[in-house]
Amino acid sequence: MTGTHRRRTRVVAAVTAIALVGLMACGSTKTKSGGNAAGDTSAPGVTKDSILVGTTQPLTGPAAPGYSKISAAMTAYFKYANEQGGVNGRKVTLKVLDDGYNPANTATKTRQLVLQDKVFALLGSLGTPTHTAVLDFIKTNKVPDLFVASGSRSWNQPAKYPTTFGWQPDYTVEGKILGDYVKKTFAGKKVCSFGQGDDFGTDGVQGVEAVLGSTALASKQTYTPTNTNVGPQVAALKSAGCQVVVSFTVPGFTALELGTAAKLGFHPQFVVSNVGSDIVTLTGFLKEATVPLLEGMVSDSYLPIPTDASNSWIKLFQTVNQKYNNNVPFDGNVLYGMSVAYTFLQAVKAAGKTLNRGSLTAAVEKGGFTGPGLTPFRFSASDHSGFAGTQVAVIKGGVATPTGSIFTTDDSNGPLTVYSGSAATAPANGLP
Repeated sequence: MTGTHRRRTRVVAAVTAIALVGLMACGSTKTKSGGNAAGDTSAPGVTKDSILVGTTQPLTGPAAPGYSKISAAMTAYFKYANEQGGVNGRKVTLKVLDDGYNPANTATKTRQLVLQDKVFALLGSLGTPTHTAVLDFIKTNKVPDLFVASGSRSWNQPAKYPTTFGWQPDYTVEGKILGDYVKKTFAGKKVCSFGQGDDFGTDGVQGVEAVLGSTALASKQTYTPTNTNVGPQVAALKSAGCQVVVSFTVPGFTALELGTAAKLGFHPQFVVSNVGSDIVTLTGFLKEATVPLLEGMVSDSYLPIPTDASNSWIKLFQTVNQKYNNNVPFDGNVLYGMSVAYTFLQAVKAAGKTLNRGSLTAAVEKGGFTGPGLTPFRFSASDHSGFAGTQVAVIKGGVATPTGSIFTTDDSNGPLTVYSGSAATAPANGLP
């Protein structure tokens, strides 16, 4: 047993008691045959000096840890922008309703936002099972549904849902890039997978298999978010002799997986999707076990690393966080929320002073947005998905360090392409 393994064994007691229900995430096959809502001239929630938008978020319930910070960060960034006059003379107000990560609640809360509160648009609503439940209602009411907080491919169906747009890279894109890293770095190793038992897990595995081959995974284990006992699955991975485990897990189940593996004396190379790898969030679960259990773990990112103090966007968002967000621990969730808010402000500016639902939708389809992202967005009239790719990162000493090239790809059979474009610099005033 190596020193690292002994340290992991000593700290495993701190994590074996973890019990939580994870955030479900899923995807579905997209439709790419075009369609938009540019003809809609309605503008509820818009006045000459204000814009009211709404979002449903898990402020309580099983998905609240970590994810509840996203809407607070969005609100903080809008406060910052509003103090400088907003965009095109209008200040943005975000109404946040708690759905507890329950689809039935999401349906009720979304109806309230649209029919009672009369929001102009929905922004960053979180979760695949929750948001899937309201897509048809949103379509019927022609509400701009921007930047859903999930990597599901469901949001990229412009012909069926012309006002809905994703934001983060979809899970298959992410799986292809992680699979490529595994192929190049761990050649000859027995590769397996552990993932959520829905489209979050299956879409990610699909991406891995697109690179490694359809029969490359020696064992494919899944978990159910309502069952925190992952012992049987981790034991099966150990029994199969897995040397590399690619995981599509939410943070709580990443922690369960790592702690259970350590308890069983199972120490493969873990490769974990971005969704489940935020270090600050994992620290809330793993406590003192965080650094030893995460050492060497591979993940990926499509935004700057939150600890990169030299990045202009991180500097900007940390300043906003300190003044407008109670200086909460700055992590990937705070970064995510502020980045989404910035993208929304950019879309509103591009839509022009005569702002309506059609002009906003058309502005997003036109694309050309910049911001904190490592790759461009894929937005167009025929593509409503988000960022085009990611960069692999390796966790060392409790810090994620980017490694290798930034890659872009699609969620089909397209190749990985090295992205060599220059990263955008944050504007001096923080506004688009």
